[in-house]
Amino acid sequence: MDDLCEANGSFAINLLKMLGQEDSSRNVFCSPLSISSALAMVFMGAKGNTATQMSQALCLNGSGDIHQGFQALLTEVNRSGSQYVLRTANRLFGEKTCDFFPAFRESCEKFYQAQLEELSFAEDTEECRRHINDWVTEKTEGKISEILGPGTVDPLTKLVLVNAIYFKGKWNEQFDRKHTRGMPFKTNQEKKTVQMMFKQAKFRMGYVDEVPMQVLELPYAGKEMCLVVLLPDDNTDLAVNE
Repeated sequence: MDDLCEANGSFAINLLKMLGQEDSSRNVFCSPLSISSALAMVFMGAKGNTATQMSQALCLNGSGDIHQGFQALLTEVNRSGSQYVLRTANRLFGEKTCDFFPAFRESCEKFYQAQLEELSFAEDTEECRRHINDWVTEKTEGKISEILGPGTVDPLTKLVLVNAIYFKGKWNEQFDRKHTRGMPFKTNQEKKTVQMMFKQAKFRMGYVDEVPMQVLELPYAGKEMCLVVLLPDDNTDLAVNE
């Protein structure tokens, strides 16, 4: 699974660069694992030049079994018994008049825990869109209510691959709400006052000379998961470079 983790890391960095090119001043929030796992299912059904290009986009080096790697990774992500809630769910929604290869359907379910549900995009596109949005709403505890906006699917749609991810955890060192206060926050263009949490405790910290920036690790309860905060020094260029 090490090769897959390295590939996913490279893919995530490349994705962030692309998302930051259009407007470097806006916030970017994404789940690279969600995108790579969905694309990997497409990759599983690809051949020839398409497969080659998808392998390059996903930063796969050709070593190891990519699909068995995702199977192990998704099993670990969705394991129970932890002090946090982390769930990822994949599903395929296919046009019912299409004849999908049984081997493809079985492999998606085996490696990606993704069933293929048949819908009729040709007969009732809007109902299909609502059905997919309802599935995502359920899997994300209502946090994402409309993953597919009006016009994103049409009567010619044959297959929709969807990934939903949900996380909820408590800090290992809880923040007291009464200590939250307005503090200055600097962007590339301006300074503004925003509400910031405050906590005085001991945390793991580091420093990266190349950027330069401080690195702070905030563990969640149980210390199996953590939030890593990167804080560039003053006057550091935050532009996403190639």
